[in-house]
Amino acid sequence: MSERTETRSRWRTLARGLADVLLPRACAVCQGLLASGDRGIVCGTCWSRCEAFPEPSCRRCGHPRQPLPGPRVEEPGQDGFASCRWCRRLPPIVRAVRSAVRLDAGSGGAIVHALKYSGWTGVADGMGERMARLVFPVDVVAERVALVPVPLAHTRERERGFNQSQLLAEAVSRLWGLPVWSDVLVRQRQTATQTRLTPSERTSNVSGAFGADPRGAARIRGTHLVLVDDVITTAATLNAAAAALTDRGVRMLSYLTFGRAPDAGDRPSHVSDPD
Repeated sequence: MSERTETRSRWRTLARGLADVLLPRACAVCQGLLASGDRGIVCGTCWSRCEAFPEPSCRRCGHPRQPLPGPRVEEPGQDGFASCRWCRRLPPIVRAVRSAVRLDAGSGGAIVHALKYSGWTGVADGMGERMARLVFPVDVVAERVALVPVPLAHTRERERGFNQSQLLAEAVSRLWGLPVWSDVLVRQRQTATQTRLTPSERTSNVSGAFGADPRGAARIRGTHLVLVDDVITTAATLNAAAAALTDRGVRMLSYLTFGRAPDAGDRPSHVSDPD
């Protein structure tokens, strides 16, 4: 390192130190002061408090599998677990679903809120980093050609100033080395928020809400795409988006989200698997 370069490095270090003293950085989630080693705008403690769903999980949808009553069965083709009820809500074209954290425990829900409702767009990088670490089946990794963010209605995106799914897709894209195709899926109408709707109401609410841009039909035909959203609850929104892409010839889809809401009958986060 030359003397000039070393001097510049020292000045940069000094400037960062002064900035931390005069303008201390606060965590976007807990508002506590960020440590000098924290990257981004979420503290290490908040990231460490994120909770994943317990294992064992379904190889297709990633949701926890429930043990059958009684002793485990040790016969070929049986593993002592009930068939996955969560997979039943997915259309056949969906190959795999993965989510980084559960929303009913830990800090996952607060992190989503910081991005989606408090406008801390810088949180998306750390969320995308954790999404990119998720393990998909080998055929998905081999076949996936692009990430497709779930679009917001134009009025809602103007109000918010960004589409959180787009930001997450871009963050994952940098780590996976895949392009983001934001122009192949469009929102055809604005829908009511899904937050307080029942599962059947969610499905009706988003039915026909999406369409595939016909100008991109040739590009997506026969491909395996990964749909990206911030959270998944009943899969109604992602399934509606998948239906629009299926109509334009997509061969296979996988879903990727940061958070996942628990399902009725899921084990609480503090309950471990039986021996």
